[in-house]
Amino acid sequence: MTQTAAALPADSDRLAARETVYRLAAALFGYPLEETQQAMEEGRVHSALAPAWQTLTGERWPLLPSSPDLVALQVGYTDTFLQGRRGRPRVPLLASAHEHLLGGLTPGSFLLNVQAFYRHFGLQAAQGDEGHNEEPDHLVAMLEFCSLLCHLEQEALVNERDPSPYRRAQRDFIARYLQPLLCATRESFGKAREQGLNQTLAQLIQVLPDWVAQQQAELEAQVGPCPQPNAANTDSAADARPLWD
Repeated sequence: MTQTAAALPADSDRLAARETVYRLAAALFGYPLEETQQAMEEGRVHSALAPAWQTLTGERWPLLPSSPDLVALQVGYTDTFLQGRRGRPRVPLLASAHEHLLGGLTPGSFLLNVQAFYRHFGLQAAQGDEGHNEEPDHLVAMLEFCSLLCHLEQEALVNERDPSPYRRAQRDFIARYLQPLLCATRESFGKAREQGLNQTLAQLIQVLPDWVAQQQAELEAQVGPCPQPNAANTDSAADARPLWD
């Protein structure tokens, strides 16, 4: 048995759990629909999230009440993430809405850098239900991308291929985009007046920044530290190739 195959069971369990957390978080941070409310009321969100969280952190995910109904869920979401003073959301879910995350870049250049990750893996922004393109720097898009990278890493392990490109991509994406946005979201939420946000979403806002930082640390232990943007990485021949090939 190869070393990769021997390591598969433990890696597979954690990868599946990590993909589940990213996927569920992405679904919950999207605009809530009837099926979202039903999944919360019926306990399906908790039954999927709790074991994944336990696997990854060793901690229990709290059993939190659902919103009273779909209207309450949507109102809390809208008042928190879509509306606010002077037309600006109280808690923006777009990275480009947080000026300090742009790193001196124009919003357009920042978005092009984010899109470079997606394009490398053959992705483009999804078409929204209301006919507009999903912003590439929206928290939902970023969480979905990390979920995909977990899936691709899992496939590589199953087929005894090198999973390092997917690990490096997730490491870099977390460090440069996802973790800073999650921290900015938590900071904005802490400053905002309570708007009746669903308690599961509020809990995710509080815990995801630290959880994602831990995922980054685990990835760095596997494939090395994240290089500085635009800096040449000479740690290995693999890292010297364009992006994460």
